[in-house]
Amino acid sequence: MIEIVVAVLGAVGAGWLLRRKHRARTAAGPVPGIPCMVRLPAGEGRWRPGRVYGDQGAARWVPQRGEPVALPGGRATGIRVPSVKEGISIHPGSRIVTCVYDGDGSVEIAVMPLDVRELLEFVPQAESGS
Repeated sequence: MIEIVVAVLGAVGAGWLLRRKHRARTAAGPVPGIPCMVRLPAGEGRWRPGRVYGDQGAARWVPQRGEPVALPGGRATGIRVPSVKEGISIHPGSRIVTCVYDGDGSVEIAVMPLDVRELLEFVPQAESGS
């Protein structure tokens, strides 16, 4: 009987704390930028978490740790789903947008499907040369 009372009190306390934390997050408002995983340069290295911002028409990636990376003149060259191997490192339901930017740089940006359209506003698709 005592175990049941302790379990119920623990559940009520946990529910109260979760509800309080949820209210604090919603009161703070939305966080700017698009959450993503980035591999720089494209096809090499490891996936790193961060956010993509589109300020004054120029995209930039801000990693969780490290210095921001500007993507001047960025153009999206392709969109694909992650491979099985990539799905282990990033969310398997995400979409990978391959981009090139000035200075012959390339980057792969993994975002959730609902964020692809917003990312393409920051990094428009390249013109096809056909």
